[in-house]
Amino acid sequence: MSRRPPPKNHDKGHPKEERQKNDRRPGPRPRSDPQRGPFRAPSPEVVILYGAHAVRAALEGERRKLLALYATETALPRIADLARAAGLEPRLVNARDLSRHLGEEAVHQGLLLEARPLPEADLADIQSKRGLVIVLDQITDPHNVGAILRTACAFGADALIVTERHSPEFSGVLAKAASGALEHVTIVPVVNLARALDELRERGYSVVGLDSEGAEPIDAIAFAKPLALVLGAEGKGLRRLTRERCDLIARLDLPGPIKSLNVSNACAAALGVVHLRLGAKVQD
Repeated sequence: MSRRPPPKNHDKGHPKEERQKNDRRPGPRPRSDPQRGPFRAPSPEVVILYGAHAVRAALEGERRKLLALYATETALPRIADLARAAGLEPRLVNARDLSRHLGEEAVHQGLLLEARPLPEADLADIQSKRGLVIVLDQITDPHNVGAILRTACAFGADALIVTERHSPEFSGVLAKAASGALEHVTIVPVVNLARALDELRERGYSVVGLDSEGAEPIDAIAFAKPLALVLGAEGKGLRRLTRERCDLIARLDLPGPIKSLNVSNACAAALGVVHLRLGAKVQD
């Protein structure tokens, strides 16, 4: 049986660069992935912000690098001036593209901003103006953390301290729930929460945990600045080492038949009490 001769190498004698040139397919390359549309691929280096308040706050702020802005024809006039001031040229997209990219449940309001994450902060970066920080002990739901962040901003909290593990990403759903607060409140991730609470106490903070089984009603406590209010995850509550670092554990006394609240609602109710007890004056 005779063997077929090996195929001729028609590229023999061509320089490598010439062969590569001949191998290229004619025509322009697609500008974007058809599965992803014009948007960037998911990456730890790219934060997705959507919704009017979150996008406007990021455009007005100067804390992060802005990469690209996408807007529907209807939403564009609402942010055109801010985009121009921020040095961005908005890219027109349709609402279906945004919903496909973000998920059908996302209330994007025709706006999406791609940006870099906020600069990392640590405890030493907290500037005590109001004398109040909020500490979250492994709260993982982005809607809850976003709502807590919005409330913290509304009451003038200086920082939100979270655990590096068992915390949601500070983008997307969380940023939408925070309604722009992400650009105003310092976020401090810590590896060891118990050690961070020890450091806060060394810096003069009173550390008060909030728990439905707390020994004292929160409205009976004589608060002092600076104050760290610690909230635990729903179901688990405050972990043992966290509780041990608190100066006291307070509870919300509720007059109705339901005696507990969602953690973000409990935070809002507690901060209302703290605000009245500490006074509304902001420290210089």
